[in-house]
Amino acid sequence: MTKAYQPLSHAQMAARVAADIPDGACVNLGIGLPTKVADFIAPDREVMVHSENGVLGIGGTPAPGEEDGDLINAGKQPVTLREGGCFFHSADSFAMMRGGHIDIAVLGAFQVSLRGDLANWHLGDPGAIPAVGGAMDLAVGAKRTFVIMDLLTKSGASKLVERCSYPVTAVGCVSRVYTDVAVFDLTAHRVKVVETVKGVSLDTLRALTGVYIEPDPDSPALPWMFDRHLSD
Repeated sequence: MTKAYQPLSHAQMAARVAADIPDGACVNLGIGLPTKVADFIAPDREVMVHSENGVLGIGGTPAPGEEDGDLINAGKQPVTLREGGCFFHSADSFAMMRGGHIDIAVLGAFQVSLRGDLANWHLGDPGAIPAVGGAMDLAVGAKRTFVIMDLLTKSGASKLVERCSYPVTAVGCVSRVYTDVAVFDLTAHRVKVVETVKGVSLDTLRALTGVYIEPDPDSPALPWMFDRHLSD
């Protein structure tokens, strides 16, 4: 069955997140998909990208052949350093995270619940090695937590759920969710749709997720994501 809409690519999703990060913000980009956001923060913007392994001032992905094996993010991916960037001990990095000095944490997720609970470190499989890392510190320490994820799993199950069935990283921490189909705000056990891709209605979103989703009262027309967010 052909979809009536075209989901965003991961690059487009990252660009959409970058558009919401204000100048002057100190932002941590979690391992995986969130790291792509750095590629869409223009060099002339005053945004400080932090990595929990002790880097502040991360830039975009280096060009092929220009990677520096000593300059990596927390996911061990090669990165660049913006002018004024710096390095410091992991303990200082976690002090920034736990001390409330990170304005926005952008994290990936396996599930996000209606009340903003985050599950992003363990699928609950027997024998799996726990690896929560710094996710719990970021989720509760950052002033705001954004999630970027595909709306559905490969099997078609919604990752936006009534209640998390996977082990929870942090409770009630997520305020906004960016997906390949729509952007959602989470407030007081309610989900409001902020934007959708073209061709997606409120009823479509409710059918895909199985949860009740409210339209944003400030945007009753259910706006489509702007074209400026959709370029790879």
